[in-house]
Amino acid sequence: MSVFYTARKTIKNYANGGNVLIFATALALLVVNLPFTRDFYNGLWEHEIALQVGNFNLFSHQGHPMSIMAFINDALMALFFFSVGLEIKREVLVGELSSFRNALLPIVGAIGGMAVPVLIYWLMSAGTPYQGGAAIPMATDIAFSLGVLAMLGNRVPIGLKVFLTTLAVVDDIGGILVIAIFYSSHIEYMLLLYAAIALVVLYIGGKIGIQSKLFYIIIGAGVWFCFLNAGIHPTIAGVLVAFCVPATPVYAPKKYVQNIRKNIGYFAHEDDDRLNSRTILNKDQLNWLKEIESSSDKVISPLQDMEDTLHPLVNYLIVPIFAFANAGIYFGDMSVGQLFHGIAPAIIVSLIGGKFLGIFLFSSIAILLKWAPMPEGTNWARLASVSLLGGIGFTVSLFIANLSFGGGDPILSQLLNDSKLGILVGSLLAGILGWAILHVTLPKTPQDQGE
Repeated sequence: MSVFYTARKTIKNYANGGNVLIFATALALLVVNLPFTRDFYNGLWEHEIALQVGNFNLFSHQGHPMSIMAFINDALMALFFFSVGLEIKREVLVGELSSFRNALLPIVGAIGGMAVPVLIYWLMSAGTPYQGGAAIPMATDIAFSLGVLAMLGNRVPIGLKVFLTTLAVVDDIGGILVIAIFYSSHIEYMLLLYAAIALVVLYIGGKIGIQSKLFYIIIGAGVWFCFLNAGIHPTIAGVLVAFCVPATPVYAPKKYVQNIRKNIGYFAHEDDDRLNSRTILNKDQLNWLKEIESSSDKVISPLQDMEDTLHPLVNYLIVPIFAFANAGIYFGDMSVGQLFHGIAPAIIVSLIGGKFLGIFLFSSIAILLKWAPMPEGTNWARLASVSLLGGIGFTVSLFIANLSFGGGDPILSQLLNDSKLGILVGSLLAGILGWAILHVTLPKTPQDQGE
């Protein structure tokens, strides 16, 4: 089935990206703790970056050039969320989220997986300086969690993989809403108006069938700049621009196939031997092949084309760079006691216990009330294992921690470092526990993954 093909392709992309993410995280931890590289690592992110024409610098915030760290967190991560927005739109149109019955279970599970960790964190942090980080444990890292499933190969039923993938996508929607609502301040309404006008232009462009990806990239960059300087977190611009990218191609597949047949038919059979050798094409042959090339571009929608193009860039470059820049935890002045008091245990308990309780409890209620079926190939033990894997909150948790405690103040810097420790330990334990239970409960032989 086409849905399962798309799901398998997405799962493979994220799972492979998870390996690069693990390497980037390990490298950051190593570099920041080696005495001869620590200063270089810490100082690297403070350097300024610019893309300037005359007096205009695209990479500027409130008139000041962005640091490399700000560029990673505000610009590169906007591309990450742009990719997430494309994926959400595709899922709503043709994926698991397009069917209410198929989508209901991961949606309910994701709601529980966001609400319960936030509640547990709030109970453990009320009245403390770190109570503002309640959104940190609500995220599920799709690359890491699917990477754990990939370690078990084809023993994992496709239904379980699709459930976890869809749940993580819904989690991303929740994270986007939290960032939009709680991490915006000092709104510049004129810049917001400019951004709104640009978004309307993008929307109209999609409706009238503008297929040029450059159109959406250039105007989308303008929306991002306006959001950056208007006080709205610029990653939200990435999501909104993605929603404007059209999902309808110029050609229907039938017309595409007809075009291919017509132009291939121009090549006579007697030319096969001559075409077998590397030769310069004549003018007619070049035009026929150009027509085929043009048809291929027009049968794939801009949404699918951009999502497919961005996946390798996001999974193998942007997210690993983000992890390398943000996962550096200096252990030199830490004590084991920090795992048992302060923000770190609040995050660890919320990621492991909160995510597990929220996803498993809410999903179980939906299944028992017959609102949604158990995912194909899944039982209660496997559902519990995947609920544990939901506690791998790495990328978006780190991102929200930076939004909550980034700012340079010594107290906030300490909270940020401790929150990174909690995210790392909590995600690691959730991954190990989820993998161990799955390893025991899954069938020992590979499962049929569908056509």
